[in-house]
Formats: sequence, C-alpha cells, structure tokens
Amino acid sequence: MTDHPGILFTILAFLLVIGPLIFVHELGHYLVGRWCGVKAEVFSIGFGREIAGYTDSRGTRWKLGWVPMGGYVKFAGDMNPASQPTPEWLALPPEERAKTFQAKSVWQRFLIVLAGPLTNFLVAIGIFMAFFAAYGAPKTPAVFSAVMAGSPAARAGLQPGDRVVAIAGRPVDTFDEMADMIRFRPEERLQIDIRRGSTESSVFVVPAANVERDRFGNEFRKGTIGVMSGPQVIEPVPFHLLPVEATRQTIGIVRMMVDTLGQIITGRRSVKELGGPIKIAQVSGQQASLGLLNFVMLMALISINLGFINLLPIPMLDGGHLVFYLFEGVARRPVPERAMEWAFRSGLAVLLSFMIFVTLNDILSLGALERLAGLIG
Repeated sequence: MTDHPGILFTILAFLLVIGPLIFVHELGHYLVGRWCGVKAEVFSIGFGREIAGYTDSRGTRWKLGWVPMGGYVKFAGDMNPASQPTPEWLALPPEERAKTFQAKSVWQRFLIVLAGPLTNFLVAIGIFMAFFAAYGAPKTPAVFSAVMAGSPAARAGLQPGDRVVAIAGRPVDTFDEMADMIRFRPEERLQIDIRRGSTESSVFVVPAANVERDRFGNEFRKGTIGVMSGPQVIEPVPFHLLPVEATRQTIGIVRMMVDTLGQIITGRRSVKELGGPIKIAQVSGQQASLGLLNFVMLMALISINLGFINLLPIPMLDGGHLVFYLFEGVARRPVPERAMEWAFRSGLAVLLSFMIFVTLNDILSLGALERLAGLIG
C-alpha cells in the first residue's frame, strides 16, 4: 500500500515551493538591475491576466499572474535581446534613455541576467548553511568496514579497510560522497582509486542496478557495489566554514545534475527519469507530507535545478542571453539581428518541445493514460 497526499495539499505544496523560488530568481534580476540604474517597469510572478498587483513609488508594477508557472522582470528599454538601438529607444529623452536596459554596458547587462540563476544557488547555499549549523555535516570516512560476498566490490578485489581516494577521477572525502557518486551510476564501469595501508591502486567496478520503491510508490534505479561504512560520523561545522561547506554541497549537486543529464543524452539513463511541472508538484506534496525539513531540503534542490536549467546556453533562457553578451564583449559588437532572430526561434521551439515532452512523460509516469483506457474499456 502506498501513501498519496491529497490533490489540494499537493497543489498548495507545489505553489509554496515554486512561487518563492521564482520570486527570488526574478528578485535577483531586479536588485542588480536597480544597482546598475535600470528602471523596472513590471515585476510579475506568473503569466497571463493579472489577478492582483500594485505600482510602487518607482513606477514598477508588481503583479501576480493567474498561471503560476514562471515570472519575469520587464526593464525599461528591454526591447530586443540583442540590445540594439531601435527607433522607439532613440526617441526617448536622454534622462529616460539612461535608465534603460539597453543603455547599460555589456558587463552590466551580463550581471543583471546572471543574477537570477546566481540567486537560486545562493538560496540553496543558505538552506544548507542553516542545516549544517543545526545538525552538523556528515564526515564518515570513505573506508569500507565490510564487503559483501559476491558483490561487485568483492569481485573487483576490494577489501575491508580500503579507503576510497577518488571515483572516476574525482576526489572523495567522505563515505556519503562516495555513495552518491556510485548511486547515480548503475551498471557504469567506474575506476575507483583506493589506499590500502601505504599502497595506492586502482580497480574497476560495475555497480549493480537496484530498483527501490519508497512509501509513495516511486521507483528509483540506484547503483550499489555491496560495501558498508563504519559508524556514522557527524561533525559540527564552525560558523566561518558554513558558507564553504554549503557551497561544496551545492557544487556536488550541480555535478550530479550534469552527470545525470549526460547519462540521459548518451542513453545510459532512461528519459523517463526526466520530470516536468506535474512531477515537481507530485514530489512537492510527498515531501511536504514528510515534514518541514524534507520540504525545505526539496526547495534547496529545486532552487539549484532552476539555477542550473536557466544557465543552459539555450536562447530564451538566461544562459542564452549570457552567451550573446559574451560574444558582444569579445567581438565588440552585438550578435547580428538576423542570427539573433533565428536563435530565438530555434530556442523557443526547443523549449516548447521539451515542455511538451516532460509533461507527457509526467502523465505517463502517473499512469493516467492506463486508467483512462480502463475507464473507456
């Protein structure tokens, strides 16, 4: 039997996750834009018809759209992605033109766009800092206390007492780091560098793929090599090291995202593992039902996801804009208007196709079509 939160609870949890994270993302753009002297005309959470809003003393319209699936900040003069002068922009009075997005240098525009994803990463770092301050950080050494007979580790010749130094060329400090790297690489041949006494050597291990199911019925395909750690070690983190530890945690999660995306692209991991808004809503409800700590940690993971996705070099996303500004900074001229037009058309097509795909993927993973077919039959 599996547990399933109610639909209203799930929707509320989803809104409580995605709403604040979109807000802080757009707030990053807004605050750096203000710092650079750019006027913000609209700050919107959600798309579509306005259901609530007000205009502040600076002339910025803060509003809430009826479709809570995104948001945006509209800066004055942000008329085209190439930031090229237009007749409308040239017709503005000089004092108004100075407050527009287009009037700013390329490095200022770069910072304004970068601020959104960067803020999402900072939110996650802040959550991890609070977690480590309250509970400490896992520091269990990456040393095997036991190796299961007949396991991939045993077949590779690993022994109790071996200390893992690196996996696939990446240094490993704790058992949790080692376990995470193996967990996300089922049936993938891995080079594991170990230290046995005073001798260092390398072995190759292919983690077995175990399918686990949680209390909600979700299935996860995880890699395992059949080893155990010693007693768990949790160490308090000094206050001045909290940002360092939290940043390391965030970077580690980004690395896992990059690895997972690479596995999906190369066919080593099923595209069924990609999730869209429906899946995020489902997981939000499930984690919220497990308690506040689980819910807040989910917010950290989704915040990192938003930052990472927005930095992908796809036109229409922040990462695409950053690529254009890098070109402009190096070439000393904007991207040609024709090239920009085609880039944004293709970027829009990619994003729409991806959204349709992950939404259908979500529906299929929920078994909605099978239930519908059963009702019809």
